[in-house]
Amino acid sequence: LRVGRQAISWATTLLLTPADPCAPLHPSDPFREYRRGVDAARLQWYPGPLSVVDIVVRPASTPPPYGNTATVLARGKATVAGWELSAWAGTVHDAAGAGAGLTRSVGASALRAELTLREDSAGGLVVRGTVGLDRRVSLAGRDLYGVIEYQHDGFGAANAAELPAVALSRPAARGELQVLGRDEAATDVTYQIHPLLALELLALWNLRDGSGLVAASATLSSMVMTPPFSRPGRGRRAGAGPDHADLAGRRAGVLRLVAARPA
Repeated sequence: LRVGRQAISWATTLLLTPADPCAPLHPSDPFREYRRGVDAARLQWYPGPLSVVDIVVRPASTPPPYGNTATVLARGKATVAGWELSAWAGTVHDAAGAGAGLTRSVGASALRAELTLREDSAGGLVVRGTVGLDRRVSLAGRDLYGVIEYQHDGFGAANAAELPAVALSRPAARGELQVLGRDEAATDVTYQIHPLLALELLALWNLRDGSGLVAASATLSSMVMTPPFSRPGRGRRAGAGPDHADLAGRRAGVLRLVAARPA
């Protein structure tokens, strides 16, 4: 049992994570590997070596006129016949919600998907989901790791004219939206040119209006990361959940340079 500010991640996919109800990371944030903590009470029970039951109670305060809300969720995760399966249900910001995720290793690749059903402010049903593939290969004796994902988000804007309203919407005010479009794609490629130096290229694009973002970065660490967690939240093998990212994030120091431009 933990009570207080803590990092909680229920994400299955890596970049676009609509089924993560607690402070999802923005994919274009250069410091996204460090997850922001939330104030919550969390009870975890491990019925077996490859399964966990999670219960989270989280009060939240959002800017007026939305006010205070409560999130109360229960989640189960287990590995069955090589599939990592998870599901959760309860209330998210006082509205009913449920989600599920799956991960499967296929050779050197991993298939990941997550889906959530949410109740909107009018009592309607909103579908949010992401499917993605990630793979690690060796290039010139160094690791090259790539991720590609597609997301459909019922909370997002169906066209460019809806973007201002979505940016000011209740889900955006609560930090639930990583991107604003209804249908979005993301890809990220990281090349570990040295145990202490990694180069990264990230691209996001809105499949409805054609807008996008391209960002390149270089990360210099002063301490070698321990495999298989070469970077927090990156290159995880199937079965290594996002909650383990904090184990890989302990470094003596990090210098990161980022350059980005709209596409």
